[in-house]
Amino acid sequence: MIPKSMQDAINDQINKELYSSYLYLSMAAYFEEKNLPGFAKWMRVQEGEERAHAMKLFDFLVERGGQVLLKAIQAPETDWKTSLDLFKQVAEHEAKVTASIYALYELALKEKDYPAQVTLQWFITEQVEEEKNVMEIVQQLEMIDARGTAVLMLDHRLGKRGE
Repeated sequence: MIPKSMQDAINDQINKELYSSYLYLSMAAYFEEKNLPGFAKWMRVQEGEERAHAMKLFDFLVERGGQVLLKAIQAPETDWKTSLDLFKQVAEHEAKVTASIYALYELALKEKDYPAQVTLQWFITEQVEEEKNVMEIVQQLEMIDARGTAVLMLDHRLGKRGE
């Protein structure tokens, strides 16, 4: 049986992961409108990963005999000035998600919830990769200053994600 404090915190994290999914879907729509299908595809893949993260936590609660309590998902932004601004927001968002996972792990340590610690270790490792991937894109966009044909080249590269 999972401690109630862990159940509540994991339910909150499920909501955060679903918000992340919703945010990245909104970003995909933004890039579709800007005729940058590679950027849009990258965001769609990211959206699917965030949804999968929510389901991993959902399934973990079910397996532990916990109750899944889904909450309303906050509406995401829909417009950004530039691709660089958008990816900087992604970097900030992923940093917040990382902090949330760390807090959840700290709670698991406090509660001596060993199964949660193991599951959350996977998320910690995943967040290292998430932040690295986004920072690479931010740095590349900074190099090209989000304009010109270099954006189209990056769009092409991002469109190959998941292939």
